[in-house]
Amino acid sequence: MKGKKVLITGGTGLIGKRLTQLLLEKGYQVAYLSRKKTSIPSVQVFEWNVDKGYIEEGALENTDYLIHLAGAGVADERWTGERKKLIISSRTETAKLIHKTLTEKNIRPAAFVSSSGSSYYGEDTGDIRNTESSPPNSDFLSQVTVVWEKAADDMAALGIRTVKLRTGIVLSNEGGAIPRMAAPAKLGFGAPLGSGKQWVSWIHIDDLCRMYIAAMENESWEGAYNAVAAQPVTNEELTKQICITLGKPQWLPNVPAFGLKLAFGEMASVVLGSSYLINERIAKETNFQYYYEELDKALVEILL
Repeated sequence: MKGKKVLITGGTGLIGKRLTQLLLEKGYQVAYLSRKKTSIPSVQVFEWNVDKGYIEEGALENTDYLIHLAGAGVADERWTGERKKLIISSRTETAKLIHKTLTEKNIRPAAFVSSSGSSYYGEDTGDIRNTESSPPNSDFLSQVTVVWEKAADDMAALGIRTVKLRTGIVLSNEGGAIPRMAAPAKLGFGAPLGSGKQWVSWIHIDDLCRMYIAAMENESWEGAYNAVAAQPVTNEELTKQICITLGKPQWLPNVPAFGLKLAFGEMASVVLGSSYLINERIAKETNFQYYYEELDKALVEILL
């Protein structure tokens, strides 16, 4: 383990930053593929330009593990036609360039671990319990995830052990959904979104990052895994627990779905969609131990 090189795409994002900290603590060498040649303490940064098909010389050499986190945020901007293209290409074209370079240089890391999304299964009414063997849906985010995973599967075709982590809502105090939900709650304006009955499959960021490391290190991990905690909650329950954790009342009525759709358009499905994931393969096929299995414990660590 000590001294082995882990090359990360999207390393400066929410997950990448925390994952880097944990990898460095375990004695790994960490390198990034980045669009800009920046200086990051304890990390070797290699430049790449996907549009030009360029990866800096030496980036992939001596790489023991490759972690693919790159991808434009699905909830960062309204979904115009151009934005949709970017959401897809930022995930797939990056992987294709890595695949091409690995092939040309005959480099074979021990494992390729790719981010994926719980959106693979699409939206449902909450009565569907999705395991890793459940089929994908046909809505936009589901199809994004299908082609994202197909790009990862091309690595497996090279003989590289490939793992895809279908990630739910990541709980962190550094970004993502929780700071956005906690901000109005701190002012006493906490309110569920839409019906509030939609299921939220969640995971604490430390558990997710430890899952990436487990997927890297353990040769038995292969294929797709639902990277979520064992107990999904409704949006209403999540909002209530945030307010309880902060010691604030929840008294406002639900934010109506039509208002969210007016404000965000098609992107409103990110918060209005319901998805209940079961971490079946994690629970039955691995010895992975969660630090944060209960929502209240996870929120206390994040918010207090």
